[in-house]
Amino acid sequence: MEQWVRRNPLTLPATLLGLQLAITVGLKLYKIKTGGAQDEQVVPSPSKSLLPKLSPEETASCPYPPDAYPGTRDVESPYGSLRVYEWGPENGRKVLLVHGISNPCIALGAVAHGLADKGCRVMMFDLPGRGYSDTPVPTPHSNRLYTTTILLALTSSPLSWTGNGETFSLIGYSLGGGIVVNFTSYFPFLISSLVLLAPAGLVRQSRITLMNKILYNTGLINETTLEKIVIGRMRREELPARPTKLKKKPSIGTAIGEEIPKEREEDIPTPPSLSQTRPNITISGIIPWQLDNHPGYVKSFMSSIRYGPITGQHADWQRIAKRLAAQNASMEERTEKEGLQNGKILIIAGHKDAIIVEDELVADATEILGENSVRFEFVDAGHDLPVSKSKEILGFISAFWEESSSTPRS
Repeated sequence: MEQWVRRNPLTLPATLLGLQLAITVGLKLYKIKTGGAQDEQVVPSPSKSLLPKLSPEETASCPYPPDAYPGTRDVESPYGSLRVYEWGPENGRKVLLVHGISNPCIALGAVAHGLADKGCRVMMFDLPGRGYSDTPVPTPHSNRLYTTTILLALTSSPLSWTGNGETFSLIGYSLGGGIVVNFTSYFPFLISSLVLLAPAGLVRQSRITLMNKILYNTGLINETTLEKIVIGRMRREELPARPTKLKKKPSIGTAIGEEIPKEREEDIPTPPSLSQTRPNITISGIIPWQLDNHPGYVKSFMSSIRYGPITGQHADWQRIAKRLAAQNASMEERTEKEGLQNGKILIIAGHKDAIIVEDELVADATEILGENSVRFEFVDAGHDLPVSKSKEILGFISAFWEESSSTPRS
């Protein structure tokens, strides 16, 4: 060692610097992966940080009013407060809807209202860090947190959603699609039918750009700096990336705002009613409102990208495929209470979706589930389909359920 130092007097400092850098990066990666020594805390939602400061008039004028839907309740838990809505006939088909990564459950408001009008008992909630739900940090926003969140919402109901052989229908949109697939893969007997709207989970790795791998996964950039970059993207500011490349290769990480209709909602011939109690609200102002008023929103968004069920969820789909194959192989033994009794999954997506690409979705889902266990329907829309094409979606869902109920049982 001493002889090496004499021969290489300038190399030693560089070597030590490299070693120090390696140790620093390793510790950062360890902390990101395991939670490290960071203290857990709950970041409050606007229901605690904003609404108490507002007058009734100001509250009503929020882009996402707290009384947008009936049956409002806030469920307290170790993960913070969870905003839940539940309404519709108590004896109707029970339906739980889970929204996507950017907007709170208001994105599914038109579909939920349509189902309630058809006699369903519907439930929606804001995922942690969205809308009026608190968020735990640095708890990873992974399937474990989301499964707990679903169970919290279900068990807070005055009605029984899972007891005494009860089953319910599950609808998931975008990130929510990946969430409900994971939930169903572990609790198939609870789910009477599964409907996926432009679902995440099978998004191909080729859709994740190098820039997004750096921004959301590596931890090599200071977290505060990363948050500022993500906020800039959400506000549609320019990024240090080549726009032409992003257009040719859209990815789940760069598609901030893809849940917003590409045409102005006032220009849609028959705009959907996202809220019957507040018919004038639109989806377009929700993301900026969350950026300005929910201190945990960006943290939750970034955690969902890092740990959420967006890519590589094939094991969940395979568990469901195995369940469906067993059911379809013994049709005469199936009963209404066995779960997924229709023997199929309904997937609805948009022809113009830049994130959940039609050809890739059909190929990948069919390969796992098999042609007999999945039905595809497509609408003339992008990733914003629950907002822009809610009527078509309701028609597909109703037809799917009617076919299921008319299937002969032994």
